[in-house]
Amino acid sequence: MTAMARSLDANGLDEILCLSLELGEREWKLTFGVGVGGRIRRRSVAPRDRAALLREIARAKEQMGLPADARVVSCYEAGRDGFWLHRFLVAQGVENLLVDSSSIEVSRRRRRAKTDRLDGESLLDLLQRHLTGGRRKVWSVVRVPTPEQEARRHLHRELLTAKRDRTRVTNRIRGLLANQGLTLELKGDVPARLDGLRLWDGSALAAELLERLVREWEQVVFLTRQIEQLEEHRRELVRTSPDADIAKVRQLLTLRGIGSNAAWLFVMEFFGWRDLRNRRQVGALAGLAPTPHASGQEERERGIGKDGSRWVRTLAIEIAWGWLRFQPESALAKWYQRRFGHGSKRLRKIGIVALGRRLLVDLWRFAETGALPEGAVLKPELRVR
Repeated sequence: MTAMARSLDANGLDEILCLSLELGEREWKLTFGVGVGGRIRRRSVAPRDRAALLREIARAKEQMGLPADARVVSCYEAGRDGFWLHRFLVAQGVENLLVDSSSIEVSRRRRRAKTDRLDGESLLDLLQRHLTGGRRKVWSVVRVPTPEQEARRHLHRELLTAKRDRTRVTNRIRGLLANQGLTLELKGDVPARLDGLRLWDGSALAAELLERLVREWEQVVFLTRQIEQLEEHRRELVRTSPDADIAKVRQLLTLRGIGSNAAWLFVMEFFGWRDLRNRRQVGALAGLAPTPHASGQEERERGIGKDGSRWVRTLAIEIAWGWLRFQPESALAKWYQRRFGHGSKRLRKIGIVALGRRLLVDLWRFAETGALPEGAVLKPELRVR
């Protein structure tokens, strides 16, 4: 429960202007309310019109009989608009909550009405319930990074995007060649080797196809150059930056089996600014927490939640496979081999997810406190690749 929700009863809401925002691409819908079950005021403003938003807040105070300096608490769902609006509202003296949309309760009816107006009222009601406290958790509030912490995420995200784009283009080239019954190793001077390709009847590739393949390869060359530049920039930061988050990257890189991609992603997306407090939060935020279903005599496990960062979750499982290879004498590797190593293929896959979750927790502790995972060994020397 946040500090604003402490010791606030339902009567205390009569002195607070509550605001929920539905952020659309064509317009923003504002829903104001004062007190439980009180009057609701609805307004619309153009997207990202900060002046109009502040005017509507001032008018809502006037219309609802609140003083100009009355407390304002707002909320909106985390999404495309990111964190800038939160920072703007806080700078204007508004107490804002950024809400995880997947944590908002909804009706379980097969068909339920959904409009921006209903969503705004529902969000306003949840905000008021959140402010009055109570034992039941209403929703999950997103931790907002600082502008500097948010900016650090661009490097690895751009690198991931560039690699994904390069893979897409190379797959397209292979597909175009396979369509003609041909294969070609995409290395070296590809345009020159394309000229030497012949179809099944000995004829050359069509000029239009050849021109397209050359243009596609130019994209591969451009993306490869971009990837090399980004990786070199990352290596330079790891070598020279005094930043505390970069220090955590260097800490993770000392472990055998952890490379630059994993160390950077884990810190910048996870360990650097999330303020994680325990292993349950680590597993849940990565979407690696179990989701049991126990009702009456029915009891079964529905698998992992798959919430949170898909990049961290995917990489954690990938690193878990590498951990078995590079850290075979570690306690985690021995635990996996003892429990899952001699099972079926399906059981080993289930086990690797469990290993990924436990490994992610140990890496978090190692980055935060320097506590080496039990039985793990360090690299003989740090080489930033």
